[in-house]
Amino acid sequence: MKPLIAITMGDAAGIGPEVTVKALLTGEVRDLCRAVVIGNAGIIEKQCSSLDTCGLGVPSVTVRSIDDLEKAKDAAGVIDVLDPGSAGLEGIEYGRAQESCGRAAAGYVKRAVELVLQEKVKAVVTAPWCKESICMAGYDCGGHTEFIAELAGVDDYAMMIAGGSLRTVLVTRHVPIGEVPATLTEEKVFRAIMLADRSLKGFGVAAPRIAVAALNPHAGENGLIGSEEKDIILPAVERAGREGVDVKGPLPADRAMYDTAGSRYDIVVAMYHDQALIPVKLIAFNRGINVTLGLPFIRTSPCHGTAFDIAGRNRADSRSMAEAIKFAVKHEKAMGTEFSG
Repeated sequence: MKPLIAITMGDAAGIGPEVTVKALLTGEVRDLCRAVVIGNAGIIEKQCSSLDTCGLGVPSVTVRSIDDLEKAKDAAGVIDVLDPGSAGLEGIEYGRAQESCGRAAAGYVKRAVELVLQEKVKAVVTAPWCKESICMAGYDCGGHTEFIAELAGVDDYAMMIAGGSLRTVLVTRHVPIGEVPATLTEEKVFRAIMLADRSLKGFGVAAPRIAVAALNPHAGENGLIGSEEKDIILPAVERAGREGVDVKGPLPADRAMYDTAGSRYDIVVAMYHDQALIPVKLIAFNRGINVTLGLPFIRTSPCHGTAFDIAGRNRADSRSMAEAIKFAVKHEKAMGTEFSG
């Protein structure tokens, strides 16, 4: 039987419902898995009614509201939706942050994590939410990664951004650029290296080769352009090497990315958000995915946000969501110690 996965709808005012529906109606996704959308059936149905489903290869679509996963069907043109509570979404407006959307989106993720921890679904894929909406609903303003790690009771976790021939792991995530140097520690860099090594082995890379990017230009030029490389990053690299990890660095970030995209290394440990995301999006903008490392289950997402500027216009590209689903299905059997340590 095909594995059952949970897909959270994301922010109802963004493109989450659109990319979810489009991805689920593509043949390559339908052939891989069964899926239940954790979200609002009315919004999913509205999204379906505005699409040219025939153009997606499905003559008609039926959206079913279910209250039990046992009722989920495996049929072309059927989208099952499990709603843990979506009060207040009736009058939402596309393209802006709203408290009701944030509250609902957080509830979808909570329910999806409950289901995967109870082993009722095999993996979780999350459509994008809006951090401002989440804040308005009274939650901490971090991202999906932090929220899900807390729900799972995990402290050692990281974002992996992957697309095309490039994988990157972030040491720091949503930190203002001016605060990154003060946020970096040897322990954080070391843990990111070890998590990358352990996770890639779980993904089937027998002997991961890891590049560690420098923080400063030219890898600091021996302290002339910053001291973080010799004070923080190099000690972490050497420590990981003593643990048997095949790791090189700190390398100039541009060289680390170039060599990894060219298959010299299997992954880059990056120091901050844009250092990791820009290269991946440059080579795989519409196919990049986000994977949370360190969880006792597989969680992926498309590598984009809510795209409020095009929400409700049926212009969203669903390839990233489809890639996130395919990755989750491919690797759901590897969940466990490879990711949780």
